[in-house]
Amino acid sequence: MAKEELIQFEGLVTEILPDARYRVQLDAGHEIVAYTAGKMKKNRIKTLAGDRVTIEMSPYDLEKGRLIFRHKDERPGGAGAPRGAPPRGQLRRR
Repeated sequence: MAKEELIQFEGLVTEILPDARYRVQLDAGHEIVAYTAGKMKKNRIKTLAGDRVTIEMSPYDLEKGRLIFRHKDERPGGAGAPRGAPPRGQLRRR
């Protein structure tokens, strides 16, 4: 017997919950609880409130989902340096 088809939705992370779970507002208007997929944990992809994400859900339970992709930021201020990095030319003291 084949595995059931999963449904994909896009949404916005509204709240970070304990145990790598997130409250996500889907584009369709529903609010669900989603957990981080294993590949995202393995590759240490961080998700913050306000990020656009893709959710995978089972057709049997439309209240829970798996967060499978975090879309790149389209914010104008994020050109180049990663968050928390010291400015170029300066060293961080220990």
